Amino acid sequence: MATAPNQVWLADLTYIRTGEGWLFLAALIDMHTRKVVGWSMRETLHASIALEALDMAVKRQRPAPGLIQHSDRGIQYAADEYRQALVAAQITPSMSRKGNCLDNAPMESFFHTLKVERVHHRVYATRDEARRDLFAYIEGFYNSRRLHSAIGYRSPADMERMAA
Repeated sequence: MATAPNQVWLADLTYIRTGEGWLFLAALIDMHTRKVVGWSMRETLHASIALEALDMAVKRQRPAPGLIQHSDRGIQYAADEYRQALVAAQITPSMSRKGNCLDNAPMESFFHTLKVERVHHRVYATRDEARRDLFAYIEGFYNSRRLHSAIGYRSPADMERMAA
C-alpha cells in the first residue's frame, strides 16, 4: 500500500477494438493517487509500448529512487530492455504471482472503468479515432475529474494536490 505519490506504480496493458484492428494501450497508475502517470498506444504488442508508457511516467513524475513498479508477468514487462529501463530509473520491479490476477487488481479496475465508461459506448472506425478519444478520457476526465471510491471519492488530481 502506498502512503504518498510515487511510491508504487502499477502497470498493465489492454486491447481496444477498432475498425482497423486492435489498438493496444499500456498504462501505469500511481497506487496512492490513482493517476494515470504514463501511457502509450500502439498497433502492435511489442515491449516498446510498455517502455514508452514507463518513459512518460518517469519524465512526468520524476520519482525518487526506490519506487516500486508492479505488473503482471506479461512478456513486455519481463523483457530485458524493460527491466534495464527500470534499473536505469532506480525503480524496483515487482511482478504478480503466477496465475494471480488479484495482485494487480487496481490496474485491472482502471481498465474495466475505461471500458465501461468509455470504450463500450463507442465504435471506433479507426485507430486514430480511438487514440484521440482515449487521450481525451485519460487526460481530460480520468486524471482531472473522475472520483474514486478507493481514495475517498476524490479525483487523482485532488489527491496529488493534497499530497504536495
